[in-house]
Parts: sequence; structure tokens; C-alpha cells
Amino acid sequence: MLPDISEDSLDRSRFPVDEWALRETAHRSSDLGTTETLFAVGNGYLGMRGNPEEGRDAVQHGTFVNGFHETWEIHHAESAFGFARTGQTLVNIPDAKVMKIYVDDEPLILGTADLESYERTLDLAAGLLRRSLVWRTPSGKRVRIDSTRMVSMTERHLAVLELEVTMLEGDAPVVISSQVLNRQDGEDEYHVADAAMGESRDPRKAGHFADRVLVPQEHWATDNRIFLGYRCRNSAMTLAVCAHHELDTTDDVERVVRSEDDLGKIAFRIDAHEGVTTRLTKLVTYHTSRGVPVRELSDRCDRTLDRAVRHGAAAYRADQRGWFDDFWRRSDVVVEGHPALQQAIRFNLFHLAQAAARSDQQGVPAKGVTGNGYEGHYFWDTEVYVVPFLVYTMPEIARNCLHFRSRMLPAARDRAHELAQVGALYPWRTINGEEASAYYAAGTAQVHIDADVAYALSKYVDATGDTGFLVRDGVDILVETARLYADLGFWRHPANGDASKYGDHPTFHIHGVTGPDEYTTVVNNNLFTNVMARFNLERAVRAVDEVRDADPVEHERMVKRLGLRCEEVQEWREAAEAMCIPYDDNLGIHPQDEHFLDREVWDLSRTPAELRPLLLHYHPLVIYRFQVLKQADVVLALFLQGDRFTAAEKRADFEYYDPITTGDSTLSAVVQSVMAAEVGYHQQALAYFRKALYVDLLDLHHNVVDGMHVASAGGVWSALVSGFGGMRDHGGELRFDPRLPVDWPGLSFPLQWHGNRVRVRVAQEAITFVHESGDGAVTVDVRGASYEVAPGATVEVPLEHQGQRIDGMLGDRPLIGGRRADGSRITAGVPSPSYPADEAESADHLV
Repeated sequence: MLPDISEDSLDRSRFPVDEWALRETAHRSSDLGTTETLFAVGNGYLGMRGNPEEGRDAVQHGTFVNGFHETWEIHHAESAFGFARTGQTLVNIPDAKVMKIYVDDEPLILGTADLESYERTLDLAAGLLRRSLVWRTPSGKRVRIDSTRMVSMTERHLAVLELEVTMLEGDAPVVISSQVLNRQDGEDEYHVADAAMGESRDPRKAGHFADRVLVPQEHWATDNRIFLGYRCRNSAMTLAVCAHHELDTTDDVERVVRSEDDLGKIAFRIDAHEGVTTRLTKLVTYHTSRGVPVRELSDRCDRTLDRAVRHGAAAYRADQRGWFDDFWRRSDVVVEGHPALQQAIRFNLFHLAQAAARSDQQGVPAKGVTGNGYEGHYFWDTEVYVVPFLVYTMPEIARNCLHFRSRMLPAARDRAHELAQVGALYPWRTINGEEASAYYAAGTAQVHIDADVAYALSKYVDATGDTGFLVRDGVDILVETARLYADLGFWRHPANGDASKYGDHPTFHIHGVTGPDEYTTVVNNNLFTNVMARFNLERAVRAVDEVRDADPVEHERMVKRLGLRCEEVQEWREAAEAMCIPYDDNLGIHPQDEHFLDREVWDLSRTPAELRPLLLHYHPLVIYRFQVLKQADVVLALFLQGDRFTAAEKRADFEYYDPITTGDSTLSAVVQSVMAAEVGYHQQALAYFRKALYVDLLDLHHNVVDGMHVASAGGVWSALVSGFGGMRDHGGELRFDPRLPVDWPGLSFPLQWHGNRVRVRVAQEAITFVHESGDGAVTVDVRGASYEVAPGATVEVPLEHQGQRIDGMLGDRPLIGGRRADGSRITAGVPSPSYPADEAESADHLV
């Protein structure tokens, strides 16, 4: 069953409602791993977990640079040709957050300190992490400590850390020990191994290295700067970190400097007087490369810091506020009358910005730069869940993500060749472009990744009109991915003109693949894969025509560059038209794959919560034998390709698959929310939305310690805009058919469309469009009627209803009793050592 999540499921005595901040009013040691992720700051390139400045009381200290990774040989117990050979893991780079505080030689340790007051705030409007506390020392003195942490959105390589220490009662010797510490290689400054670096059976967690990762190249320290430089042992990537310090106080100060391979330190010894504030500003820069010598990176660090010193911390805070002001103008989604929901929505959107904004020439990792879960890899999550948000809010960042996929195209060609295919096959999970998934059944077999990339590319081009990107980069992706599907699939022809189960015409089939649902692997004619491959093939045909019409010279270059033949394009067209789309007349649904309905149903209503997620408690072969889903598969196809299904088909498919979808993946709830809203299950749509909205804030999957679920955050935007707002853009046309929840007075959001920004407000009785910026008119469709929104204009369209409303919830009890095409009846059960030996219990569940 869906968890019962209300708008106040958070402990509001500790995390009060604040529409523009996540505030914590009490320090707890019991959930440090979760709060380290929730209070992380980053910009898409550099990320710092929400560890305390003092360096202690942490589950996982973490500082990460997007794409900075170590490689290692994958050892297969039983290997075969084409298995992934090289693993890639995000490196925990040297930690510059550390600023230890000692008063009367007593260290501040939050877990044991006598704190008179404590508040930590992730300021969603300003883009800052602030903390303020009052500490009563063991000797009875009172000290106020205020800190601010910021990873700059305008200066990609820069973090600004500020610390203020004020003696409120009494004079005391105070030491601020500012450090840069290499934690990656196993121990912290107290020789304690990181609690998050041990062995784990959870495949979602990052592994650990047996040998040293960061090989020291250079280190030095002066009175105000600390520098450490490294090269990764295997990947040969290089990294340099440098911290510049400015201390402001009227008290006497002595500095002690220390520099080692894995530790740089400047200790400020202060004769602190009551009422005097000591302010330390620590400007930190990280530079990385795929092979540039550390000496050159050192020069880059100096240039960044010299510029930062001139600009000043206050100016960077102002720049940060300006950047986020613009971000919220472009991105803010407002749910009226629900401040707790509003806080959670903005929290998710904020972390989307932190994951993607300055990823620049990299992808968006599954955990952003908040943790090393999934080893920092890029998945299809970005294209399906994150890029749509970027396309309609910050299209220039969406373009960067797609350009990254363009740069990976040569490696994708090599991977296709390795698998005896033509065209290009993007890796299931990767950092450097090579396949890093050792388990091919739920990895490489997910060839839908190609179509997911093509889908995101098409969304971008259709929403922006950026034909230049299509001509230069996009068409190559579309052509090579279309080639992959044309080569991977095959034709079936009815014998002697007799009709088969596929009809009396030739049909195109794709076998041996895995769809988004990783609980069903290596199947024939997975519906999602075939539907998306059909789209990919059609879009490639259209792209070739568009390039020819827009720029004949570029078209000729493209033909020569890709060796494109007219016969190929015609083959794509024919394969798309004849694509096998499974459908079962008896049940009136689309089977997830050709043989999906041959399996028995897993009765989730009889599966205890302690045995979920299934992947952590059952062997994959056990799961593969049942009709049970890790995440929405067919239902996702209904959303992404909704114009290819009827309303009746969508409802029938949703009603069949929803009860057998575990939601063990955080990618699922958002899609189920969108489709529940569309087909009428309005209460279920809202329940799924809340589950997705609070998946990290409530740690619903018990793995937030590993980082934010970035794709789920992107899906929250889709659930709001596409689910409740009813926005679709199939074929490059903006269409709206809203499904506003009963108790929501209004929902509003901005959309970027061909260089214009239009704000949409959905109310129970009308939908309103306000043209806020840009000089072009925007055409919108509301339930079949077309309207033009001119620059500066407001257009209001009355709404007679919010779609059909079906009360109640489907629940997770499978709808069994239907018959297969051969007449047999589908039954349900739960695999266990005692099942079905216990006939008294099992008899009630077998039909």
C-alpha cells in the first residue's frame, strides 16, 4: 500500500514549515546520514555534503566533483565477451569544509556539546547553507558560532566558507584549525574509517577501493593558502584544491602552518575577548582534468582565488542571490494554500538546480553531487526525468546535457560494434562513456537508453526551435540510434499470406532486451522499448528531412559524414510503421512484453514490508518468474508517448499494472502520479505525488545517506506540470488538459517556449496564460481549442471540469482471475520456503 504521507509528515518541531527554506532547529545524531544529504550544497560541478565544519559527527564526509572518477578492473566470476571490463567510481575529493574550533583547548563536537541554541538553514532563495549556535563550554563560558557555506553558481570552481566566533561570556584562548584533508583513502584525521566506506550488499551504494586512489603530486602552505594536488592512480585524472584564508579580528592572532601529502592546515590561535567577533573567510577552489599536470591546475587555482579575493565574499553572495532570483522566475511552481507542500516542492527544485546548473560539459549523476550513491554514474534518468524540467525552465542547461551525449557518441558507436550491432548504443551507466554495468541483464540489455536520449533531444529542439543544434549535433545522435534499432530488430512475415497473432502484414520485432522495469529482464518485444524505438526511428526520418530543408549544404555534409543512404531512411520509416506493439485482446491491455502474461502474479498484498525492496531480499531469478514491477514500464510509455494510446487503453493499462508495481524504484511514483491524474484516480495521483515529493525529506527508501534522488526531484516537476497541470507537447505543440486536485485553489508555473516565457495558472474554474517575456506569440491548445498568447497578453480559458474523478485507491492487491489467450487463468502468490506447502494459507490466494 502507499505510505500515508501528509503535508506535516516531517517533524515540524524540528523542521518547521518555511516556504523558502529547510530549517533544522535541533541537532540529532540519529539521522546524520540523511541530513548530510538534505543540507548539501552544490552547483552541478562541485558538491559539498552537509557535514559540520568541525569535521566530527558524520556518517559520510563528502566533497565531490562531477565526473572526477577512478577506474578499476571488473572481475567477473564467469566472464564472457562484451561484458563491461572497467568500473568507474566517483572519488571523494579532499575535504576543505573543515574548520575545527577549540575554546580553552576544548573541541566543539556537536554530538556531545552543551548547545543552548542551534539552527541550520538551507536558504532556497539565497542559495546558502547557514548555521548558528550558542555553545556553553565545559568551563561555563558561552560562545556564539555562525557559519555560512556556498558553492557558487556564477564561479563554477569556487566555494565560499565563512565562520564567525564570538565570546558571549568570558575571555578564552580560541583556536580555529582550517584544514584541507584527503578522506578518500580510508581514514579521517582521527584515523577512523568512514562509516559509509565499508562493504554493502545494496547494489545502489558505491563500492570501495582496495588500494590508494589519490596519488600525491604536490602540496604546500603559506600564511593564507593551502594547496594539495593529486593524480588518480588508474584513471590518471588530476585534481588540485587550494584554500585562501582571510581573518578579521581585533584580537591578537598567531598562525601555525602545516603541510603534508594528505593534510594542509592553518591554525589560527586567538586571544579572544568577550564581545569581539573573529571572522574567517575561506575561499576554496577545485580544478580537475583528464590529464593536465597538477602544476597547471595549480596555476588555475591561483587565478581563481586571486579573482575571488578581489571580488570578495559579499559580492559572491549577492551574485548567488541574483542567480537564484532568476532561477525561481524561470522555475518556481506554486501550489496555493499549501505552505508545507510549497516548501517541499521548492526543496526538490533547488536540488535540481544544484545537480545540473553548472554540470556544463558533464552529465547529471543519479545523485547529483550530494553523495556517491550509484558510484556517481549517469543513467537514462537524466534524459527522461531531468532534461524535460531543464527544457522548459533553463533550456541552455538542457542543451549542455545533450551536448554531453553528443560527445559520448564515439564511445557509443564502439559499444554497439562490440555487441555486433551497427549504429550507436549508449551505455546503461557510465561516467566516461564506457559501459560500467557489470550485470548486463538489467544494464546493457536496456537498449531503450538510445531512444531516451533521442526523446530528450526532440523535446529540446521542439521546445526551443534550436535547429542549429539539431544540424550540428542532434542529427548524428538520431541517425546512429535509429541504425541501432533497425539492425537490432528483425522482420516477421506471415507464411503464405496467412494471418498470425501479429496480423496479416509483416511486423518488426526487437528481442532480447530489458525495459525500465528491472524486475523483468531480457525479454522479447518489451512494449516500452518498442514504442520508444518507433519514436526514435520516426524522429530520425523527420530530422534528416528537416536538415535537408533547413540547410542543404549541411545536409550534404551530414550524408558524407555519416555515410547515410536513402535506403536506410526508408527502412527506418517502414520499421516504425510495422513495429510490433504487444496487445492482449482477452485482458484488453498492453502486455509489458511478449510473454509477460505467461507468468504468475506476485501478490504484493501478502508481501511484508520487511521484505521490500524485493531486490534486497530475493534472488533475481525468483523475481523474474513473476508479474511484478520495480517501476512503471508500460505506464511510462503511456506518458512519454501518450498521443499513441487511447484514453481507454491508458485507463485499462494503469488499472492492471498499478497493483503489481512495487515502487521499489524512486523513478516510479512520479509517473504513476501523472497517469493516475490523467485517467481519473485523483486521490491516488495525489498520494503518489506526496510519496515522490517527500522521498528524500522523509528518507522513504532508507538510502538518502547515499545522496539525493535527482531524477525523482525532476519527476516532481513533471507530476505538477504534466500531471496536475495537464501539459503535453507531443509533436511540438503545447497542449493542456488539467487535473487539479480537489483541495488545491490554484497551481501556477512558468514555461519557456521558443524564447518566450509564459506563466500558466490552473484554477478549478479556469486556466490562465500570461506572456511574461519574449517577443513572439505562443500558441496553446486547451482541450482541443487553440489560443494565441501574444507578448504582454493574458488569456483566460474557462474549464468545465478537471477530468473524470474516480474515488478510492487501487491498492496493491493484484487483479487476478483474468484469462490468458490460451484460456488458462492467471493466479497469484508469494515465493517463500513455506509456499505453497502451507495449503491452508495458499488456497485462498490460488484461483
